[in-house]
Amino acid sequence: MIKLAEATNDKHDLDALSEWISGYPRLTQGDLTKKYEAEWSDYLGIKNSISVNSGSSANLLMLYSLIEAGDLEPGDSVIVPALSWSTDLAPIIQLGLLPILCDCNMTDFSLDLDHLEKLLDEGAIFEEQEIRIRKRAKAVIIVPVLGFVPDMERVLSICNNHKVILLEDCCESLGSEFKGQKLGTFGVMSTFSTFFGHHISTIEGGMICTNDSKYNKILRSIRAHGWGRDWTEEQQKEEQLEWGVSEFDASFTFYTVGFNCRSTDLQAFLGLRQLKKLPKIVEKRNENYKKYLHLLGMSDNLEGLYVSNFAFPIISTQREKVIKELTENEVECRPLICGSLGEQPMYVKRYGKLMLPNASFIKKHGMYVPNHHLLSDEDIRKIAEIIINAKSTD
Repeated sequence: MIKLAEATNDKHDLDALSEWISGYPRLTQGDLTKKYEAEWSDYLGIKNSISVNSGSSANLLMLYSLIEAGDLEPGDSVIVPALSWSTDLAPIIQLGLLPILCDCNMTDFSLDLDHLEKLLDEGAIFEEQEIRIRKRAKAVIIVPVLGFVPDMERVLSICNNHKVILLEDCCESLGSEFKGQKLGTFGVMSTFSTFFGHHISTIEGGMICTNDSKYNKILRSIRAHGWGRDWTEEQQKEEQLEWGVSEFDASFTFYTVGFNCRSTDLQAFLGLRQLKKLPKIVEKRNENYKKYLHLLGMSDNLEGLYVSNFAFPIISTQREKVIKELTENEVECRPLICGSLGEQPMYVKRYGKLMLPNASFIKKHGMYVPNHHLLSDEDIRKIAEIIINAKSTD
């Protein structure tokens, strides 16, 4: 069986974890988490990284921090890619914001930038108490699908011209670069996942990254109940002085409307070891991606781009035949993430079905096949041959 994903925590990692635990260390969030966050920031090239319990929680806190900062309020609209993940859309709904779905393009599968500009120019129509209201977005989430690299220069230009906040969900694109700059460093905030099967794994886990000190401070509070314990000593003193909080009461004083999305030092222990492996894992995924392109006779168009490929996409009108052949040959495959959020029950129940040309086409004809650090050249050749034979009638 050629699996879709393989564990990045090997025997040596688990043996080291067992030995560490036998010393009865602190397991809840502590100094090891701080070290992990600092090394993540060094790798990405960003000032602040905030470790949380999942990539989905990272998306929730990223959006809520905008509300806590006063940069968004309930009823505002946020553009989200139709081709993304459920927890790109879910926090928008959960926080009382309005989602505007943007179609994907058929090159890198991220936002269709022509459609994005149209949505920002014209807004979107919502029904509120039988009144049709046009909403223009105040924020845009971009999702670099499967590690592919969007045209970040044009993305930034569009967002700057329309004065909207850019957020990045990079849960599938750790290590990808646009002209030498890593994805996750272009928007005001970005998120990552370290769940099993992603570029690195801490069992469960996520990270929020930002260069903005305001969001960094808010995120460290809303991550844990809304208290200020994770702020710098200077920040804690400033808030205590402003609110007249005594040293005795400070530990149980809550400055923001928080959650509990903390990660643990156990995850940090694994994460620190994973970060050491990450460059080689990213390099292997990139090499595998180029081998797929060569074997399938596809052009690369990679000038200025570095693709830390999460999985290799296949678009075929013979999708069912491709799936059947792969399955019979013991190769795991999956739909190309959600296909289109506009056709998912969670969206349809609230807003009705939304058909978007590219995302709807991908929902019907898209899928992906394995790319991970343990994939062999023989595995890639086998997968490519199956795809070529199955697609021969396209």
